[in-house]
Amino acid sequence: MALVPGTAAVLVPSRAIADEWRDWLGSCGKTQLAVHYAESLWRTGEMELLVWVPATSRASVLAGYVEAAAAAIGTGPARDGESVAARFVSWLSETSRPWLIVLDDLSDAAELNGLWPSGPAGRVLVTTRNTGTLPPEAKAHVLPVGVLSPREALGYLMGRLTADPDQRLGAIDLVKDLGCEPLALAQASAVISESALSCRDYRAYFARRREQLAEADGGITPAAAAVTWTFSVEQADRLSPDGAAQSLLALAALLDGRGVPGAILTAQPARQYLAGEGADPVSQDRARGALQMLERAGLLEIDAAATWPTIRMSPVVQAAIRTAMPPEMLPRAARAVADALLEVWPEDDRGTGAAESLRSCAASLQQGAGDLLWVNGCHQVLLRAGQSLDSARLAGPAVAYWRDLVAVSDRVLGPGHPDTLVVGEQLARACLAAGRATDAVPWFQWVLSRRIRALGPDHPDTIEARRNLGHALVAAGQLDEAVTVLEGTVGDYERVRGPDHLDTLDARDELAAAQSGAGLLPAAIQLRQHTLALRERLQGARHPDTMTTRQKLADAYLADGRLKDAVGQYKKTLADRERVLGADHLDTIATRSSLGSAYHALGRIASTLQLYEQAQTGYERVLGADHPETLAHRANLAHAYYEAGRLTDAMTVLRDTVTRCERTLPPGDPLTQTVRESLANIAGG
Repeated sequence: MALVPGTAAVLVPSRAIADEWRDWLGSCGKTQLAVHYAESLWRTGEMELLVWVPATSRASVLAGYVEAAAAAIGTGPARDGESVAARFVSWLSETSRPWLIVLDDLSDAAELNGLWPSGPAGRVLVTTRNTGTLPPEAKAHVLPVGVLSPREALGYLMGRLTADPDQRLGAIDLVKDLGCEPLALAQASAVISESALSCRDYRAYFARRREQLAEADGGITPAAAAVTWTFSVEQADRLSPDGAAQSLLALAALLDGRGVPGAILTAQPARQYLAGEGADPVSQDRARGALQMLERAGLLEIDAAATWPTIRMSPVVQAAIRTAMPPEMLPRAARAVADALLEVWPEDDRGTGAAESLRSCAASLQQGAGDLLWVNGCHQVLLRAGQSLDSARLAGPAVAYWRDLVAVSDRVLGPGHPDTLVVGEQLARACLAAGRATDAVPWFQWVLSRRIRALGPDHPDTIEARRNLGHALVAAGQLDEAVTVLEGTVGDYERVRGPDHLDTLDARDELAAAQSGAGLLPAAIQLRQHTLALRERLQGARHPDTMTTRQKLADAYLADGRLKDAVGQYKKTLADRERVLGADHLDTIATRSSLGSAYHALGRIASTLQLYEQAQTGYERVLGADHPETLAHRANLAHAYYEAGRLTDAMTVLRDTVTRCERTLPPGDPLTQTVRESLANIAGG
């Protein structure tokens, strides 16, 4: 395979594959070729960065990029997946380090919108069933992948049949009958090696079965693998007469065959399914043994070298098994898989390495089970999959996921069902996390109206829903409405919880923020002062919540022009945070910068520069020189240099900041444009 730096290639099934066989022969070894190529480059030292990305969904692409970015360039804390991925793509376009990105099983060009990797030092390799799935910016060499050559196919078959040379009799003819199909060869060799059959015997059985299937399908001759998989299932029956392997096969067929964490298929719900209703679950050893029998029959592969032992299974075999599954079998199998997924899913899956596999398996289960996961309400695994997207900060995919889930819940359970309300609230939170506050507001209003109807206006959940609506209104810039809603929320908390309850104080802080944003600074200051006094009495002067309230009071003083009051509160907050949190805590650094801004407003430029420089050093040390927060503060420092008459320093800082912004931030980022304009203004002045 010829793929030089700065180019891309796409592995697709050969056009020579007959249309009626395309599904079966889509598994023509594209991924295996990509693995071989990637490993070859890595072993020879030609690559410094190798990234394998499952490209079946935008969430999986983003997750792959986020993980790669953390290893290659660092991403800093609390960055959303889209911005990290955009920064990673930008870095790929400029780095001189040789890299290879493999986008495996790309299904839709939309999944790569804005995420196509390119750069003079990099190579891109895509596997897909259809070149129409490539994004417009992808200029790639298309490399059709067909079946094996007769020589390759014979070599493979002979290599699998080494225990008994007599089994090789008829191998050449069998290879021809199987059409050199990789999947058919794998299944046939597995069955032969585990039996007393020779290639000649298997060939006779194969011919009769193919004729039977063709007759049943109106004379259409099936692909070889569409025949051989049936012998593999029969072999599994013989190896596991108690039915455990067959039952486990039904569960595996509902998951993502590209990579099933083995723990799912040995979890208690899966083992209970294997035992049958009313019986004790089979042991984990028995479940593992059933998996091994399925591997010996050629129906799946077990990758024991992975962090979690991983099960891989051909998607076309999975589809065939689902089609052959008796209707009465699917509901119980789907429930067992859902329960097993939920059991093995970590409460916090960040950094586990299994999150994307679990989400992909949940998506496959949804597709295969449909409404069966909504019997008696929404199965918890559906919520867990969405929460995993939320915690991974994959904001766009999370919004799309929750929106789809709301539509299904509304259709199956109805708009008034409690689970529909839960899912709708999750959608509202996801919209807010994605920066789509305007979209979030109507969903929070929807949640609040149903909370009032179901629970009454004074229920804690109703009051919390009203507070959430107020928060979303602030984020959406609808400040007058936010003030009205949050005034009602504060009144509710004071009436239900009491004026000194911490929930009441939190609601007052939300109201004060809305008042400040709406320009009602005297009211906000008065409320902040009252809340600060209560927090000092109830929580102590150096409690994190107290320090935050004092910081917000100082912000309000600064906005209202009460500069000396602002300086006093900032200095107190800074001293407390340095003592409690440490000099390098981000809250401490932010307060140091805010105090500098107050001194700036007072015209005390020497103190401003000292604090800005200290804050800049702190941001670079904690977040890194290229973090957006560091870059934004660097621009503030440059303006302070300019006002102090230090033009050379101002120009130097701004030029460096522009370079860093262009290299690390997404194209069109507002910060980049602001810094460019500042540099142009200073240079022109």
